[in-house]
Amino acid sequence: MNPVDIINNYYKPGSLSHDILMVHSEAVARKAAKIAEGLDDPAIDRDFIYDAAKLHDIGIFYTDAPGIGCFGNYPYMCHGYLGRNLLEELGMEKHALVAERHVGAGLTKKEIIEKDLPLPARDMLPLTIEEIIICVADKFFSKNPDMKKEFSLSDVMAKIETYGRESMVRFESWLKILGDVHE
Repeated sequence: MNPVDIINNYYKPGSLSHDILMVHSEAVARKAAKIAEGLDDPAIDRDFIYDAAKLHDIGIFYTDAPGIGCFGNYPYMCHGYLGRNLLEELGMEKHALVAERHVGAGLTKKEIIEKDLPLPARDMLPLTIEEIIICVADKFFSKNPDMKKEFSLSDVMAKIETYGRESMVRFESWLKILGDVHE
């Protein structure tokens, strides 16, 4: 199934949420494709990366985020696991895992419990190279009015640092695997 068709099935084309999701997801997909291109590994599924990156935020409409046109009942941080549920219902299990695991720098069950996050108590960590690439690419873009602007690596690192030491260590380990990820 085409990612744009899936998005159009859940978001009204021309609506604020649709426009933001499309712009953000395209930016993340392009960045993820560029990161994958820089890796010399023929086993990386580049087509999957592009499609999964387009769908990684499919669950935002379930959340209460009026600034991006979403008027659901859940806190924004729930969009990952809610997107997973939606994509699993469509039979897209691998894409579903990307949706769940891209939030923050991934989340451990321990972090979810200790921080009392409104999420299912389970590990939500990117495991495959494709999941890691998309998670990293996502951190370079926001959904604010200047969403086409790519953040610098130092800005991304500063944001990751706010998530805690465990997240920073995890993110830095991914950067060692991925190499040069900034413009």
